[in-house]
Amino acid sequence: MNSPGTYLHWSIIQVSLANFVLICVMVVIFGVALLVRFPSSRHGETVAPSGYGDDGAAAAVPSDPEAAKMWTARLRRLGMRLLPPGKLLPDSQPAYVASWIYVFGVATLAALAMAIVSGAALALGGPDWWHYNPVGHFFNSTHLWSVELFMAFMVIHLWGKFWMAAWRGRRALTWMTGVIAFGASVVECFTGYLSQQNFDSQWISTNGKDAINATGLGGFFNLLNFGQMLMWHIVLLPVVLLAIVGAHVLLVRVRGVSHPLPLKRATGREARRQAAAADAKDWKGPVRRYDILKEATIATAVVLLLVVVLAGILSSPDDPPVTVQSWAKVAPKDFMGTTASELAGTSETAIYGPPYNHGSGMVQRIGVSWQLLAGVRTPVDAAKAFVLSPLSIGSSGNPALRAALSRYESAPGAVQRGWAKAYLKAERRVSFKNGVPHVPAAADGPVPTLVANELTMARSGALDADLLAQQPFYGTNYTKPLLFLEDGNYFSNLAKAAHLTGNQWGVMNESGSYPGQPWLWLYTLWYQLPGFSSSASVDLIAVYMTGLATILLLLVPFIPGLRDIPRYVPLHRLVWRNWYKRHQAVSDLGIETGAPSDEAAHLETPRRT
Repeated sequence: MNSPGTYLHWSIIQVSLANFVLICVMVVIFGVALLVRFPSSRHGETVAPSGYGDDGAAAAVPSDPEAAKMWTARLRRLGMRLLPPGKLLPDSQPAYVASWIYVFGVATLAALAMAIVSGAALALGGPDWWHYNPVGHFFNSTHLWSVELFMAFMVIHLWGKFWMAAWRGRRALTWMTGVIAFGASVVECFTGYLSQQNFDSQWISTNGKDAINATGLGGFFNLLNFGQMLMWHIVLLPVVLLAIVGAHVLLVRVRGVSHPLPLKRATGREARRQAAAADAKDWKGPVRRYDILKEATIATAVVLLLVVVLAGILSSPDDPPVTVQSWAKVAPKDFMGTTASELAGTSETAIYGPPYNHGSGMVQRIGVSWQLLAGVRTPVDAAKAFVLSPLSIGSSGNPALRAALSRYESAPGAVQRGWAKAYLKAERRVSFKNGVPHVPAAADGPVPTLVANELTMARSGALDADLLAQQPFYGTNYTKPLLFLEDGNYFSNLAKAAHLTGNQWGVMNESGSYPGQPWLWLYTLWYQLPGFSSSASVDLIAVYMTGLATILLLLVPFIPGLRDIPRYVPLHRLVWRNWYKRHQAVSDLGIETGAPSDEAAHLETPRRT
């Protein structure tokens, strides 16, 4: 899988074959779940729910009147009223719940559990042991594939609930918590990619930072800070995600699953009002036996088997990270030109703007610039941080370098920039003999000495250490070395060769033949649309448009037209087709709204032998 990937092209779309196969498999699974008959759908159905809808009032009310006034007793009564044991751990469910589409909710939870367990195993060895330890790499592979399954199952679950209009019957909050859980999962997965400390995470972080910076949040949520992203990934976001998922599951248990949509769409205000009232009622129709613990156990076992097989056979990608040392050794000319551009103040970082400095080269605005409002929160003086400070540290025992630094730093800023620009022109004709650069003479002052010593430091690996040593304590903030790498061409050329540059809509490809992040398809789409793609504020446009689309998805239950799409595109008939077949003769009597007639009840009574 680490071999070069295969890529498909259609118009503005570029997608890796692995990503295309993954998406196709998801669509096929969704289609199969819609079409394949659910086994034994009538087995064990009864008319009277066993434990379903039990309010537990007797157990909730204390015999002591004073105790009944206690906060604890009131909270217990509220909990028993909203979520009695019969709903929390049901042994039956409505008879219409007989489709593979319903399985993906518990499959999502099982995959999430696997992701948490494998992530905990990774944490035992530290953030980097999987790079050099085979056992650690196996756990990283299990973590990768459990996350891939988690996101795939969640998306399929979301597809199913949309086409079932599952927000009906006062279940809007259930839908909204599901959408929020999906959004939180995207952020959680994104920070996981940033925490890998490999080439892919380097490229994603340097590209993703522009969008975060455009929103003004770059100084607070720094994608280039490995330590911060790791803490978000393993501490903060899991807590938030589990809380949201827990709330979503509890809401499902409280409100129950949505009733089948009527075969005939209600017309008229009064008819729609009655249909909405019927959707909101507890299901009183036929039920079928349901062992929730058994289903959860089987789902977990299946997901565990899939994850172990995928991890054992396909492993996980781990392209080594790019370092300043490897850059200086492989592409010394590019390194020298980039170093001179830092001194000249013409590099991307030097002119970037907030949160790094007061430049304007990468400042984005649509009406208002959030970058400028947020200000400089992560100060980076490109010339000083990338060149002068490291050289000052390395000048001990090097009189020529100390003299060059003294001459350069005592000169006015205009003179310094003039020397650097003159060097840049001469550097275009640089030649190398035995690895030693020879730059034609120019009016470049001490710059040749500075650049030559910078190249020597970089080749020795000292520059990598110095760029990290400029920060206090742990040194997990890679902002400076990554910004320096991004200013050159070597870094982007490697990404281009790996099809990671995103010059076409590729839904965030992964290196090699591994699937990437198809859950970012909506965000990456905006970068390819005519008009948007050429805008200087394209990152901000992508953030706004993705945010708008997410809000629309969140508020689907309240938006006329959007919430009616499942009624006009009746995929729900495939989900509930067995139910419709058995009850079509009595559908006009209200069976699909949870108010069964005597005839309908008779149809659902199990036969005894």
